[in-house]
Amino acid sequence: MKRSPGAFGRTGALLLVLFALLSGAPAHAGSWVYGSYTNLWGTRGFQLWVPTGYQAGESLPLVVALHGCFQNPDQFAGLTRLNQKADAEKFLVLYPNQATLFNGTQCWNFMIAANQERGIGEPSIVVGMVDWVKSRYAVDSHRVYVGGVSAGAVMSSILLACYSDVFAAGMVGAGAMYKAATTASGSAFAMVFGSIYNPDDRGRDAWACSGKPRWQVPVLVLHGTEDDVVNPINGEQVVQQFLQTNDYGDDGTNNNSVPYASTRVWYGSVPGGRSYTVKDYVYGGRLLVQKYEMQGMGHAWPGGDPSYLFADPSGPDATTLMWDFFKQHTR
Repeated sequence: MKRSPGAFGRTGALLLVLFALLSGAPAHAGSWVYGSYTNLWGTRGFQLWVPTGYQAGESLPLVVALHGCFQNPDQFAGLTRLNQKADAEKFLVLYPNQATLFNGTQCWNFMIAANQERGIGEPSIVVGMVDWVKSRYAVDSHRVYVGGVSAGAVMSSILLACYSDVFAAGMVGAGAMYKAATTASGSAFAMVFGSIYNPDDRGRDAWACSGKPRWQVPVLVLHGTEDDVVNPINGEQVVQQFLQTNDYGDDGTNNNSVPYASTRVWYGSVPGGRSYTVKDYVYGGRLLVQKYEMQGMGHAWPGGDPSYLFADPSGPDATTLMWDFFKQHTR
């Protein structure tokens, strides 16, 4: 049957309108992807937040977010509001999950020797998850970051030490340095009194764990001055250890080219909230290490949602501080 010109025109117009609507429609809303990763060292589940507006093929940064004890990915995401930040700033967030089968309190087993080296243990599982995400999403490999709180923060120190070729920068919140302890009893001691190990020695060990590279590892450290779970001295040991790691990474030798001395100290406060002291360590024109000391804060994620464990809502907002630090660094 012959179609009339008018009918064809109406049909064509409808198709054009539909095409315009579809092409102008936003990419999907933010959503969870659930999965698990297995290698010779075990299996762990994970959740991946794909931000609002993600479009296939668009290269985005990736943040690996490591929860603390008695937490899971949903709770850590709620505490930090990291998914909302990811939607606003356009990055992917990977939340590895520590199963109760491997730790009854859901802590990352950072004190076990097999989890303190490259290519083995829990660190290898987390990095395997990163590779899984890279194989399925467009990830900017120069902008992969890691951060965590408490036990997740100590695991972040390990990942930054042993996989500095993977992570462009990291954040250690209420955590401890690389190899702060190598036994469960040593871990308990370090949390109360600080590590018995010399941060300079651990700085060398961290550099060696990544294969003695000739690059540096930017780190943000957050710690409350009244933390009664992880002694605040641990935060200072993290600073010293990574400065020493960066001293080696600068030119391959321990020559104080990156000294244990802040280049700037400044102060801030949140209206109606906490005051804080910030120490910057800038070398070669680059902010290598930055430490926030939250006055009067205990074992917490500053600025967190108060309906979740480890929250200190009086701020400043650790999620914003973390992302602002990460944005300054690419691998």
